[in-house]
Amino acid sequence: MMLPASLLARPIAHRALHDRKAGRVENSMAAIKAAIAAGYGIEIDVQLSSDGHAMVFHDDRLDRLTAQTGPVRARSRAALEQIALKDDTGTIPALEDVLALVAGQVPLLIEIKDQDGNMGPDVGPLETATCAALADYTGDVALMSFNPHSMAACQSIAPAIARGLVTSAYDPVFWPELPPAVRDHLRDIPDYDRVGACFISHEALDLARPRVAQIKATGAPVLCWTIRSAPDAAKAREIADNVTFEGYLA
Repeated sequence: MMLPASLLARPIAHRALHDRKAGRVENSMAAIKAAIAAGYGIEIDVQLSSDGHAMVFHDDRLDRLTAQTGPVRARSRAALEQIALKDDTGTIPALEDVLALVAGQVPLLIEIKDQDGNMGPDVGPLETATCAALADYTGDVALMSFNPHSMAACQSIAPAIARGLVTSAYDPVFWPELPPAVRDHLRDIPDYDRVGACFISHEALDLARPRVAQIKATGAPVLCWTIRSAPDAAKAREIADNVTFEGYLA
C-alpha cells in the first residue's frame, strides 16, 4: 500500500478550490468542480449522518456554513442533502455524489473527522461508511485522520486503501478541547506504524519536528497543511513533498 503518486504531482486544494466570494464554499460541489477544472488534487472532509452515510462537510455542527444549527450527525443523509450552504448555490453533498463527480479525474485525499470527541477509540461507523462508498471507486484516493483509531479501523475495513495520519504540534492554544495527555501523546506521532500508515500530512509551521524527519527518512511522503501563499509553499517544500493550499492559486 502506497500513497498514489498523483497526490504528489500537483498541489492539493484544501476543502477543494473554495472561494466564498466567488460562490464556492469549502467542500461544496462548486469548489470541487473548480478544483477539477484547474487540475488540482482535492482534499475533502467527511462527517457522519444519523443514518450512517459519509457526508462531505468539515464541521461537526451545521452552524458556521449553513443557516441550520446543531450536530451534523443528528440529521439523515436526505435531510442534510436539502440544507443549503451559505454563499453557495449548493447543498451538503454525500460522499457518493462527490465520487461520481470526480470520477478519477483528479486524486482525492479524504479526511475522516474525529467522531470520538477526544481522539479516542469510539469510532467505526464513519470509517465503515467511507470505505463502503469507496468500494467500487477506481480513481486515486487516500484516507487520513487526526485520530489514529480511525486509521486503525480503516486498516481493518479496507486495507488496500492508502491511509495516513494528519499530524500537528498540538499547541494548546489551538487544541483547547483536547486533554493535555492526548495532545502530548499525539504530538510525537507514535501510532504511525501501528495503524499501517504510509504518509503523514503535518502542520506546516511544525515541519522541522524531528519525528517528521524520521518518518520522511523511511521513504514515506510528507504532505502539509495549510499553505496560504506561494512563499509559504516554497518554504514548506524544503521538507514537505506536497502542500495542501487555500486562498491563492498554487
